[in-house]
Amino acid sequence: MKKQSREMEEEQHSDIISSLPDCMLAHILSFLPTKHAILTSILSSRWRSLWTLVPVLHLDRPTLDSITTSTLYYILLPRNPSTLYKLCVDCPRRSFVDKCVKAAIRRGVQELDLVLDLDNQTKELPGSVFFCTTLVVLKLRGHFLLNPPDSASSSSSMFPSLKTLQISHVYYANHNSLSTVVAACPLLQDLRIKVSDSDLEFLDKEADKFNILVFVPTLKILILDCSILRWSFKLHINTPALEYFNFKGDLDNDVVSENLPNLFKSVLDVRRCYYLDWMLKLTNFMGPLCNIRSMELWIGTAKYILEHSSSNNYYDIPMFHNLSSLKFYGDLWAMWSPWNAVQLLLCRAPKLKTLTFELNYRCCIRSFSVDIPLKKPLDVPECLSSHLTTCHYKGFSGHAMGLVEQILKESKVLKTMKITFNSDLDSKEKLRIHEEIMKFPRTSQTCQIAFD
Repeated sequence: MKKQSREMEEEQHSDIISSLPDCMLAHILSFLPTKHAILTSILSSRWRSLWTLVPVLHLDRPTLDSITTSTLYYILLPRNPSTLYKLCVDCPRRSFVDKCVKAAIRRGVQELDLVLDLDNQTKELPGSVFFCTTLVVLKLRGHFLLNPPDSASSSSSMFPSLKTLQISHVYYANHNSLSTVVAACPLLQDLRIKVSDSDLEFLDKEADKFNILVFVPTLKILILDCSILRWSFKLHINTPALEYFNFKGDLDNDVVSENLPNLFKSVLDVRRCYYLDWMLKLTNFMGPLCNIRSMELWIGTAKYILEHSSSNNYYDIPMFHNLSSLKFYGDLWAMWSPWNAVQLLLCRAPKLKTLTFELNYRCCIRSFSVDIPLKKPLDVPECLSSHLTTCHYKGFSGHAMGLVEQILKESKVLKTMKITFNSDLDSKEKLRIHEEIMKFPRTSQTCQIAFD
């Protein structure tokens, strides 16, 4: 009797779930990996085709191996009445990607995330993508050839609804391919680009520079990684609404940044200092960033600034009057003390309140092994005298004791010095570092040293 009662109760619960509307069940299934959502089709006849209504599809190789091609095309065919919100495809088959993308566009797809991994081959991005009026998010990675129609031949914006564009290591058909796509996004808010020399192998090196022109009045986030791009390129940024700017690369090119009144935070990793006018280019590049409130700076860039600064041009470095948070990150090489480089930058941020270090110790490399003295003594940075209240060193391994000592010595209003140890340190080494730091003199009478 109890067994029958329990079975009836389970059946009732099952009926409750099955009685939910298709749209609600499809929404629930959208939180599962596509492969697992497909497996629900064996539960009962009620569930057999529910997964085809899921608005989010992730078609990676394991998922594609688990379903037949005909089943997949049935899902993507326009006779399926539901809207396909998001399609992610990671597949080595060019024709398959083409069909998926075209079918998704017919179903009003809003987000496309495409990865194409081919051996020594490329696939031109389907032309229908460039005129998809419903796309809000577009992410491209892999062996796609980006060959957009000429902007002059387009009567309207190619991506009238696009707000997020991410392009990583695709191939470019001509020197203006990237700039043409960016210019065709009037509502773009988030742009992330990663480009290297290998992405430009179809271009004529002698013909012209590769253009990265970003003139987007609505853009709020710009992340640009050109760190392994040795090709000559032109970078021009004019984005009055920009709030976050992350740049990684060199300035041995035609680089212009301007009209950035709303910029709040920047992350800068500027490399390749082996030319005479590097400091001038850096100053011109950083000048429009002078109103930012938060900055993360690669420690190598700080070192290059120190190397290229003479006693006469310390003051050519832009002043960051509104900067309240500064972080130095990157690799800390043996035999080089970063204090002089850090001090030089602190002198250009008079209202700094929070200072963070996330420096990883590395073995000695010749180019970083020699300490660099100041060519002219500097005054104590104003921020250390009146504004800096918090300093946090993350991943501390004991190789920058001098840096910690100087901050404690020079900071008059410091309230907290927090040390987070490197996870590789053993307890004995942590204790030794703890005891040594606690002996350092502190100018601020209210400073507390906290160890994590």
